[in-house]
Amino acid sequence: MNTTAAPTPSAEPIVRKALRRPRSVRTQLLLWLITLHLAAAVLTGWFTFIAYGHLVHNALDDQMRLVAESYGGGDSQKTPRPLDADDIFEHGAIVVQIWNTDGTLRATSWPLLPVALQPRSGFSDVDAGTRSRANWRAYTVEPGTRADQPRVQVLQNEDYRKRRVLKRALLEGLPIAVLLPLTLLILWLIVSAASRSLRAVARDVASQDERSPTELSLARVPDEIAPLVTAFNNLLSRVRSAFATQRRFVQDAAHELRTPMAAIGLQIENLRAHVPAGEATDRFNQLEAGVTRAQHLIEQLLSLSRQDAPQRAMAREAIDIEVLLRESVSQLMVLADARRVDVGFEGSITPVVSAPAAELRSVFDNLIDNALRYAPEGGVVDVRLHEAEGHAVVDVLDNGPGIPESAMGRVFDRFFRVPGAAAGGSGLGLAIARTAAERNGMRIELRNRDDGPGLMARVHLPPLPG
Repeated sequence: MNTTAAPTPSAEPIVRKALRRPRSVRTQLLLWLITLHLAAAVLTGWFTFIAYGHLVHNALDDQMRLVAESYGGGDSQKTPRPLDADDIFEHGAIVVQIWNTDGTLRATSWPLLPVALQPRSGFSDVDAGTRSRANWRAYTVEPGTRADQPRVQVLQNEDYRKRRVLKRALLEGLPIAVLLPLTLLILWLIVSAASRSLRAVARDVASQDERSPTELSLARVPDEIAPLVTAFNNLLSRVRSAFATQRRFVQDAAHELRTPMAAIGLQIENLRAHVPAGEATDRFNQLEAGVTRAQHLIEQLLSLSRQDAPQRAMAREAIDIEVLLRESVSQLMVLADARRVDVGFEGSITPVVSAPAAELRSVFDNLIDNALRYAPEGGVVDVRLHEAEGHAVVDVLDNGPGIPESAMGRVFDRFFRVPGAAAGGSGLGLAIARTAAERNGMRIELRNRDDGPGLMARVHLPPLPG
């Protein structure tokens, strides 16, 4: 049996993703500034270490020369002071050696140091070879003029010198190490403050009303992004012009059609008495239904154009929702009777909402009208005013076909009608209702009923002030 190994996912996309440059300007700026500061701190520390190395070595070399010359003077009977390992390795004491002319060691301050007399005078680096700290700095005095004059050689441990240099460099670099986190914090605050204007522009863009966009302010915009904001304002200007043209077209077309359609409806009403029974009556009823639908569409288009127009401040008043709902149900009873739909109203609370009355009527009239149109003939539509989860809500329920889950996200789109829905709707009622609701702090929720066929439209009323 042949087996094929499962393909191993390539690590290349993961590597590319990890190496991808951050798209945030703020992040890039912070990364570059932090990298530069860290590099500057490292270079400063390295330079300090090198500079203090030369300084300490030169100072200690001068000290060794002075000690050697003090023992190499005319008094050849000087005896070096004995030293121990702690003096030499921890405190940097200088080991003094006095050599006879025949190359034998006459006296030394530390006999355990196995370093011979160097053949050349001056400074040299010596490896003792048998000790753990084997590196030594040696200074050998030039031979005297007398043949019996001894030679003087002084030595100092190199490990002590390196520790001295490192300690000095660390002390000098301590302010940099302390100030570096503070500097990085200040950098982060400066970059955050600089990017605050970008976030403000983003908030202004996000808060734009798609139906009436306004220009963005250039007052606090940095010079670097001012051209971008200016270009965006030019685009908004063209969008506003396009919206205005569209609104004028819809409004003018609806107004132009309103009068002739009203005249056609009146003529059809006058003609009804002269239509013979039978097939002609059926055709006449279809014609009348089409004209009624066209009139309803024209009214919806007018309402839509008014909503899209720049909103002027409308007077708010305290509206009793129960009274308003009863009026809406009463006005739509003609449509309910025509379709033989039983409409019921039930109110268990009496909330008051501060909003323009026309806006609230637009919300509830469209929802009840939508329920009446989608309820089957002889069906039931219930309007309930009650409290749910501690908030006042209005439920409009019908026993129609409901809405497929696949179309639930689009039912608020303009001119969208659920596939297979009965003729008669314009696809604008829910869009108009939602716009008016959101403008007044309300939210519309649609879901299919759990207790049977049909749809429930729930309007969440705004909380009472104070």
